[in-house]
Amino acid sequence: MAWWKAWSEEEGKPVIGVYSNFDPAPDAQTLYKAMKGLGTDEQAIIEVLTKRSNKQRQEIAKSFKAQFGKDLIDSLRSELSGDFERLMVALMYPPYKYEAKELFDAMKGVGTSEDVIIEILASRTKAQIKEIIKAYKEEYGSDLEQDIASETSGYFKQILVCLLQGERDNASLYVDTALARQDAEALFSAGEKIKGTDEIQFITILCKRSATHLLKVFEEYQKLAGKSIEDSIKSETKGSLEDAMLAIVRCTRNIRQYFAERLYHALKGAGTDDGTLIRVIVSRNEVDLNLIKDEFKRIAGQPLSSMIVDDTSGDYKTALLNLCGSD
Repeated sequence: MAWWKAWSEEEGKPVIGVYSNFDPAPDAQTLYKAMKGLGTDEQAIIEVLTKRSNKQRQEIAKSFKAQFGKDLIDSLRSELSGDFERLMVALMYPPYKYEAKELFDAMKGVGTSEDVIIEILASRTKAQIKEIIKAYKEEYGSDLEQDIASETSGYFKQILVCLLQGERDNASLYVDTALARQDAEALFSAGEKIKGTDEIQFITILCKRSATHLLKVFEEYQKLAGKSIEDSIKSETKGSLEDAMLAIVRCTRNIRQYFAERLYHALKGAGTDDGTLIRVIVSRNEVDLNLIKDEFKRIAGQPLSSMIVDDTSGDYKTALLNLCGSD
């Protein structure tokens, strides 16, 4: 299944759907009571926020403001802490504003979280990138492309800026076999065939061609080079540029597998990459998380919920398990 179909809820099998018999007013009251006075009823907060769709959570926030004169996100931040706070706050952002926030946070302060930027830009469609750019401008009064360009350099900057142009026609199912072969030859000539690498050729083809076209290019490349495009990228590039190119290829081949791998690497080994864990579960929850879970089980040999149980604890663990749904 091609990667752009991940954005169809019917295709993608979301975990959380629309909560039936929904009324934002009592939900807002439940949250207010949970955070009023001494102590906090974390279970009540989990029960409301992890069982409603994002659109419903936005209505709850409006009702909370209207009834109590307080911002719900501010209230959550003042009452909660740690990764549990981070997860609950993430749930309250509309999707594009959340992704804009993740990009902003990836660039603020000392250093840049390149992997966050790569994950978001390599996996979103043309239309979604346009909405993220718009949300970023509205939230931070700044141009996303300019901010990314100022925080990165060289060919890595060029591939990110190219992705931000949103030139991939992801809806197109047409494949020009002759052009795909030509692109494969261009990639071969830009890498394996010469000493050194023509990075611009790789960037141009990977960022501007549709997913269906790229799949044919990869097939033709394998015939021509006798090795996969991934192996060539690994031998011809390095660092963040290599990571970005590989992310584009992996999202093109199987976006659910890409996110499953992100979750697996976030959970395996010593320590947990909670930022990636939260971002993937929150952003894919109403899109295709059930299909990602299937890929995760194939990769990890165990359900996502099992690794969450092993690697997290307390209210944070409870909330994550609710968001992941049953195996």
